Amino acid sequence: MQIPVNSVINTSNWNIKKYFLATRPLFFITSLLPVILGTAIGYGLVGQLDTLAFMLALLAVVFVNAGINVLNDVYDDLGGTDRVNISHISPFTGGSRVIQEKILSNAQMRRLGYFLLTLSVIFGTGLALYKGYIVVLYGLIGLSLGVAYSVPPFKLASRGFGESAIVVGVGVLPVTGAAWLQLGQFSWGALLLSIPASLWVANIILINEVPDIDADGATGKRTLVVRIGHQLTAAAYLLLNVLACIAVYITSSFGYLPLAATILPLILLLPAIYAGHTIYYWSDKPERIVAGIKFTIAIHAVGILWLLAWIISMD
Repeated sequence: MQIPVNSVINTSNWNIKKYFLATRPLFFITSLLPVILGTAIGYGLVGQLDTLAFMLALLAVVFVNAGINVLNDVYDDLGGTDRVNISHISPFTGGSRVIQEKILSNAQMRRLGYFLLTLSVIFGTGLALYKGYIVVLYGLIGLSLGVAYSVPPFKLASRGFGESAIVVGVGVLPVTGAAWLQLGQFSWGALLLSIPASLWVANIILINEVPDIDADGATGKRTLVVRIGHQLTAAAYLLLNVLACIAVYITSSFGYLPLAATILPLILLLPAIYAGHTIYYWSDKPERIVAGIKFTIAIHAVGILWLLAWIISMD
């Protein structure tokens, strides 16, 4: 019997869509924005844009982010965390759910994860051939931290070090690395500007771990939130937002930003206070944390775009 062409196309589109959704694309922006920020820093200092280096960096970062997201789902499923998680909030917490909903098997997800990491290595290798061996160092550190986040025997997320790995891998490395690609040398300004970006992304991890606290704790995934509880997490969350403001002020005091750049981070403390409130009262009013998560993602995006706008305006 002949299969209608439209049926084949629809099936193909669905296959592509389910693999795409398995990568948790909502969070790609958290790793791409730091690359754009670092590129803008380098461009502002050197006065010209290396477009090829910028594009290769974006591709390497997005594929490593996608691969790490997929592998995290694989090992959270094997550890039982996602299987027993009844408090997850899609699409923010509890993984992509494609394994639990039997859209893809664990084996399929594992193959997808390593395939995506292979693509990131291919683009990273091209970048290293184009820009030099320092790229290899950045790439190895980022890839190692990403894989170690969830893959045994390291399982940094289960040992209370996952948040620190994300701070370095999705904050410091992409900002300073992207700046280096444009400059050909290390930039102290890029390092300083990577700090608020790192602190804001750390808060995304913290608040996303709160709804998963019971499932993580029951299956031995000892995240920082599991270790200190949601009330102390609320305090840590607010502290990181305050430190981000201080980091922007210090950066301006060194002349890398104008003093006016410190205004918006201070304003962003208002939604941060609300988000911290949703963390503190998580056990009493769990439904409110959805707004807190959205605010936290927005704080990261708006904060980096604000810094980006000032860097561009100073050129």
